[in-house]
Amino acid sequence: MAAFEPVLLRRLNRPECKTLEGYRADGGYRTLTRALKEMSPDQVTTVVKDSGLRGRGGAGFPTGLKWTFLPKGHPGPVFLCVNCDESEPCTFNNRYLIECDPHQVLEGIILASYAIRASAAYFYVRYEYGKGMRTMQRAIDELYAAGMLGKNILGSEFSLDVVVHRGAAAYICGEETGLIESLEGKRAWPRIKPPFPAIEGAFRKPTIVNNPETLANVVHIVERGGEWFKSIGVPPDPKNPRDAGSYGSKLYCISGHVNKPGIVELPMGVTLRELLEVHGGGVWKGRKAKGAIPGGNSMGFCTEPEFDIPLDFNGPGKVGCLGLGTAAVTVFDETTSIVDVLHNLCRFFAHESCGQCTPCREGTAWMLKIVERIKRGQGRLEDLAILEEVADKIGIMPGTTICGLADGAGWPVKTAIRKFRDEFKAYLREGPGKGPSAGMRLQMAAGH
Repeated sequence: MAAFEPVLLRRLNRPECKTLEGYRADGGYRTLTRALKEMSPDQVTTVVKDSGLRGRGGAGFPTGLKWTFLPKGHPGPVFLCVNCDESEPCTFNNRYLIECDPHQVLEGIILASYAIRASAAYFYVRYEYGKGMRTMQRAIDELYAAGMLGKNILGSEFSLDVVVHRGAAAYICGEETGLIESLEGKRAWPRIKPPFPAIEGAFRKPTIVNNPETLANVVHIVERGGEWFKSIGVPPDPKNPRDAGSYGSKLYCISGHVNKPGIVELPMGVTLRELLEVHGGGVWKGRKAKGAIPGGNSMGFCTEPEFDIPLDFNGPGKVGCLGLGTAAVTVFDETTSIVDVLHNLCRFFAHESCGQCTPCREGTAWMLKIVERIKRGQGRLEDLAILEEVADKIGIMPGTTICGLADGAGWPVKTAIRKFRDEFKAYLREGPGKGPSAGMRLQMAAGH
């Protein structure tokens, strides 16, 4: 891949990168000033829509198109909700942005609010992100003091208030209607849709929900144009009429058994293998990779031979994964027991299910119980078929739940069993501490 100059992370280590003064010295809020003077809200929406920007939160829905779903001529108010409830394990794209460059995110928030004619933006931040929450609040306070939030921003007729709302440590709040319910002070149970939030969202008013990485991209799209954005990433597949392309750059998180865990910004479409070997420094301790989670735990598993897939919105689906998700890659080496990995994931999803939908509440709990029994050495061969059946039949895609948490819980289960079936069978035959992974661990301990 040719050399790529970061866009979202270009200010990461600069002095005063968190302050209004430092951001403006680097040209910050210049795009907002121009947009408020020279562009109408509809023109900003059109630029973003034409750029092909897709939401970076997981679903990959076209951002500008989403904005057009707001009812025309609505008397208001209209709201923007910023989804920073980043609770997918090993995902920290948004944390870097809000902790290290809060004004880039805030400029995107103001531009998006202007485009959709929002009067208030609610910044919903994960409870554990104490540092990020405080950094964002300081940046917001700076903007109010400078007259860049509140009434008549930068001398225009546009007014906006931004409010930070700290969540209560629940994964389900990452689902946009669960977030809205929580914001309203209620239990974070996702809503039945339709109506979608663009029609009836926060406080029963039209609402758009975007995440910080998506909104940070808006700044550069409005500044440089949609054609610039389309020059980066992957165009649509001409053989797939449903493919909207994977344009722009992406923040990729790298975790697990790698030499250089962290975050990198690269054009959409980098392969999983390149991400691991070039940017992650390869597998640690001189070992080989057994597999990886390509985009957050809910996306399922890739085996090592599948590492040449592109990490765009379509690539992971080609090897049976749910999608790109949050682009949080977690690598595990050849000594890792896939039973242990799956047990950790099942425990997480069973704990985080909100309990509203019976198939999800019961399905996640029973998958955990079965995997726990396998882990204890009391599993049966037929347990694998039962796990696959449950994983296939819970979720919004088979039509049994309100939101996609159950799909996310089922995908790692069925991909683990289908792709590592021999290891599960060996574990069932021989019990804990035996099988391929255990044998490899013993060899490593002996220095072989």
